[in-house]
Amino acid sequence: MKIGSFDTAKRVMVVAEIGNNHEGSYERAKELVRAAAAAGVDGVKFQTYKTELFVSGADKERFARLKSFELSPARFEALASLAKREGMAFLSTPLDLESARFLRPLVDAYKIASGDNNFLPLIDWVAGTGKPLILSGGMATADDLKKVVARTMGLQRRRGGKARTMALHCVTSYPVPPGQENVGAVAHLRRILDCPVGYSDHTLGIEAPILAVSLGARLIEKHFTLDKNTSAFRDHKMSAEPAEMAELVRRIRAAESLLGSGQKNVQPCEKPFMVVARRRIVSARALSAGTRIAWADLMWTRPSGGMRPGEENRLVGRRLKRDMAFGEPFGRKHVE
Repeated sequence: MKIGSFDTAKRVMVVAEIGNNHEGSYERAKELVRAAAAAGVDGVKFQTYKTELFVSGADKERFARLKSFELSPARFEALASLAKREGMAFLSTPLDLESARFLRPLVDAYKIASGDNNFLPLIDWVAGTGKPLILSGGMATADDLKKVVARTMGLQRRRGGKARTMALHCVTSYPVPPGQENVGAVAHLRRILDCPVGYSDHTLGIEAPILAVSLGARLIEKHFTLDKNTSAFRDHKMSAEPAEMAELVRRIRAAESLLGSGQKNVQPCEKPFMVVARRRIVSARALSAGTRIAWADLMWTRPSGGMRPGEENRLVGRRLKRDMAFGEPFGRKHVE
């Protein structure tokens, strides 16, 4: 799936999930974007919302915290420009319909949060934009995701565009307790969904995303912070700091190189060994012209060249035209 100029079919996309780790500071948000670029990621992602459009005012503590984290539309426009100047894709998760409409000219892809993977009015609107849609799969079963993916891909096709939906395996916990990561779900989702699959990581450390790549994830999203001890906000602790994110990118690229195309074919480095390591059919003893060849007259030695194992039936039962020395390679011209 293409996200901006990035083709996830050709390379695994690494996205730094900045989310709300700026905590409402535009200066910190800019610093996070620049640090993500320096770490070598392919895209940055934010959350965009108007608090009053998705959180009840009755939940005063949560409302106040999220309101303090809001960035203005002008700030998001500037951050999108900054990300693109740094050579990265700009993605965001709209948490309300108004924010989704605002983001349309800015984002290379929309992300639907796990909490909203059943918020059909938002999902349908995003699917109708023609932009790539990345669906996070937390708190959902495979069947749940299958239905939503079929819905979004159907909408995208009916609107005359390509079906550009990707589903992410995600476990919604901050962080995910050991033993509940279930990274193997990436392979299961690949088998049952008619779309690319990625992984949104909520674990501590960077091992799980690399394992997800080995299972076929085409996009890795990892939370990103400048300092895990920035504040008590929960996302910092499970986020990668710049050096850790750079190491994650390095190891993902190494994993991609190790995995190769996945097609089983002879690699260029193997070709020189195909002569010295393969065998040919030779005479197991000295044989006289006119001898009718039996299986006991054959043996198989390296290197290759001449008749290969599997061609024995072209020899057994036939008469030799000439004498053969011990160990001499057979050729078709040697038999009647």
